[in-house]
Amino acid sequence: MSSNPTMKTRSIRARIALVPALSLSLLGGSAAMAAPAQADNDHDSKHGCTVKALKPSDERGVWVNFKISVNCKDGKRTVHIKQVRYEADRGRDTFLGDDYIKRDVKGYKVIDSLDKVRSNLDRNGSEEVYHVIWYGVEDDHGKVTKWFYDKSDTLRYVNAHYDR
Repeated sequence: MSSNPTMKTRSIRARIALVPALSLSLLGGSAAMAAPAQADNDHDSKHGCTVKALKPSDERGVWVNFKISVNCKDGKRTVHIKQVRYEADRGRDTFLGDDYIKRDVKGYKVIDSLDKVRSNLDRNGSEEVYHVIWYGVEDDHGKVTKWFYDKSDTLRYVNAHYDR
C-alpha cells in the first residue's frame, strides 16, 4: 500500500508539469494559424525570374487590365503563366476568364492582360475583381520548373463611374 500513494503523487506531479508544456504548444500552434498566408514571390529566383500578379487597374468602360510583372535578372528566359480572373462575391466568386501566357523576358516587363467585366455581376454597386496566377520558368533544357502560385490584391469599384 505504500507504493500506491507514491504513484498518485508522481501522477499528480506529472500532470501539473504537463499543463505548462501543453499550454505553450497550443499557444504556439494558434499563433502559427493566425499568421496570414503569403505567396512567396522569390522562390523561383534560382531559375532567374520572379513573377507577381499585380492589382488590376480599371481601364474605363468595361475593360480591366489584369497586369503581371515579370523580372528576369540573369538574361532572357521563357516564362509560362496560367492566369485566372474572378469577380469577388460574398459566396462563391464569379469566374471571368483564363489565359495561358508564354513570354520570353529579359529584365523587367509588365504583361498586360485586358478583359471585359460585365457591369451586372453584382446587384448593387460596382464590381470587385482579382486574378490568380501559376507560373513556371523554362530551364536551360526547355523544361518548365515547378509551378508556383500568386494572387493579386482586389480592385474595388470597377465601373463605379458609369450609371446603370
